[in-house]
This record gives sequence, structure tokens and C-alpha cells, in this order.
Amino acid sequence: MELQITATSPEHPASLLDLPWNVPLEDWPEEHLVALPRGISRHVVRFAQAGGEIVAVKEVGEWAAVREYGLLRDLDRLAVPAVDALAVVTGRTDEHGEPLEPALITRHLVGSQPYRSMFQTTMRPSTIRRLLDALAVLLVRLHLAGFAWGDCSLSNTLFRRDAGAYAAYLVDAETGQIQPKLTSGQRDYDVEVARVNIAGELMDLEAGGSLHPSVDPVLFGEAIAERYCDLWHELTRQSVYPLAQRHAIDQRVRRLNDLGFDVAEMQIERSPDGDTVTFVPKVVDAGHHQRQLLRLTGLDAEENQARSLLNDLETWMATQDDYAPGDPLGARPEVLAHRWVRDVFRPTVRAVPKDLRGVTDTAQIYYELLEHRWLLSERARRDVGLDVTVEDYIRTVLADRPHG
Repeated sequence: MELQITATSPEHPASLLDLPWNVPLEDWPEEHLVALPRGISRHVVRFAQAGGEIVAVKEVGEWAAVREYGLLRDLDRLAVPAVDALAVVTGRTDEHGEPLEPALITRHLVGSQPYRSMFQTTMRPSTIRRLLDALAVLLVRLHLAGFAWGDCSLSNTLFRRDAGAYAAYLVDAETGQIQPKLTSGQRDYDVEVARVNIAGELMDLEAGGSLHPSVDPVLFGEAIAERYCDLWHELTRQSVYPLAQRHAIDQRVRRLNDLGFDVAEMQIERSPDGDTVTFVPKVVDAGHHQRQLLRLTGLDAEENQARSLLNDLETWMATQDDYAPGDPLGARPEVLAHRWVRDVFRPTVRAVPKDLRGVTDTAQIYYELLEHRWLLSERARRDVGLDVTVEDYIRTVLADRPHG
């Protein structure tokens, strides 16, 4: 049988042909390999240079390779965080004509690390919690897309930090299956597998002296199941609101915040019955909101102020006609953020008389207005809007505040 390379794009076969496919993967010469940290795998896995990019090569049976290749491509179409499948190589033989195992090729996820390399130095419990939260987010997103993993673990996941945000990516899909919708039993099974696997992996790290002494592997394994259930409930419960109920969207965002998650993306779909809101959660590090707000708007604020302002910005952006996350034809976030500062933030702050603001900075004023609108909207059971909020805020809050 001749060597065959099934690839996702025409340029990949040419660059992949230079790799030594007639040699077992564990014996590949150093000149082709790239020294990157590898996670634990049931199969032989190596990183190699192919043309201008780094690829991960895994030897696995043909049926499993073709199946996983298809699953990873499906996950890419569903916009679920997973490694990119590039090709499957079959028909491999050694120099004596003896058959060699086929290979699945995926693109190396730049900046990512397997969990074991992240625990080479003792990691603080708070950081471990954020990593497990990132894994809970990944598992929820997989289940929402109809993907039953079957083997959720730290070993089958890559972690990446980006500007203070933590993200988890599926790296091993060979046990998975995609269905139109998962049953509760399928989801529960995945969560139970994750709980047992994570507790076992943390115990392994504990035995090797790489786990912080305050971390209980069993409790952390149970914690990811609890985090998953909380997040699943908050993201999947009914979320259709009348047009006048914007404060209900704020309420959903606040509940996600209270759970320890932030909103990476918000989508609002208009319908005659109301607005259907979809949230994509994320896990962030301390100070992330300050940096993000400064980058997008130029506004310098404290962390809690920045979080509230970013939530308002995200909600406002989702109502704009040219807001299309991931669509190159949509307005860039920086453009929309500039428009929000010009059309929403500044006019609102300027509506508060200077002599009543005192020495309070503009970010704090807007933050207080958002909190006041929340209280008024909850009381009225509808979104009262910023105009009504400013008027009431001046009359009931600033009137009794000393100012100079």
C-alpha cells in the first residue's frame, strides 16, 4: 500500500512529505523533532517541524486516527476549543516493507502546556482552581455542542494563559462522540469520569512532591463536578427576555460573576417573543479587567469598576448591528468600545453636574450609576435606562453627599 496523506488543506501534504514516515515515531531523528513539553498519552506522540509550523504527530490505529481526525474537524466547525486536525497518514512501511502504524497530525497550540509541565513548580491553590474552572468551562462547551468526551482528564487537556485569562483545549478526542443533544446520563458520566481522573492525577502529583500541601486531591476532584453543575445550570436555564428587561441580562452576568466566571462573549438574538441571550464564559486572573478596559477604551479604573464597565460594554456591544464575534466583516471590539465611550460613557457621566461629582473620578461615577440602575431596575422589574437612573442618582444619592 502506498503512503497516503489526507489533509485539511493543499499546502500541508507538501510540507509533511519531508518527515521520515518510514521510521517508527519513537525512533525519529532529532533533526525533525522539536523539544516541547508533552503530556501523558497511551500512544507515542512527538512534536515535529513541518514547513513553517510545528505539528504534533501521534501513532494510532487507522480506524481511530480517521475517526479522531473527523471529530476534531467537527469540533472546529462547532467553534469548540480543541487542537486543529491537519492530516492522517496511512500506508506507512519501514525500510523492509513492514507496516507501521498510521499517524494523526494536529497543529501545535502555541503557548499551551500540558498540566504536568505547569506543576513543575508548586502551584498555588488559587491557580489550580482557575485551571480546573477552565476545564469546567471546556466540558460545558463540549456538552452544549453535543460532544460526549468519555475521558475528560487533565492529561487530555492543554492549558493556555492569554493576558490573564485561562483557557483549556481538548487535545485527545478518540473516545468522544457527537450527537444532536446529550442526555443527562451522558453528561453525568462525563462529569464523574472527570472527577475520578482529576483526583487520581492530583494524587499522582502529590506522590511526586509537585502538589501544594494544602490541596486535597479528592476535594478538588469533587470541586470540578460542582463548578460544572453550577455553570451548566446558569448557562442553560431559560434566557428569553422582553425588550424592556435588559436588567435581566445584567442579572445573568452578575450571577456568572458571583460563581467566579466572566463573560468572554455575549450573543443576543432578536425574535418577536423577546431577546434570546447566549453567554460564553471564561476564567480570568487578578487584574485582568483593569488591563482589558484600558486596552479597549483607554479608561483607567480599579478592578471592580473595570469589571462592571466591561460587563456594560459587552451588553451594549451585543445590541449593535455590526457586532459579529469571529466574523472578519464585523466591527472590531476596539471600534465598538470607542463608540461606547463616545456615545454612552461620556454623555452619561457629563449628565452629572461637575459640582455634584466632587473629587469622584469618572470611572467611579459610571460604576455607581450602573449599580444604581441595577437597584432601580430590580425594583421596577424592568430596565429603567440610564436617563432615569442619572436623574434619580442625582436626587437621592448625590444630594446627600458632601461635595466641594
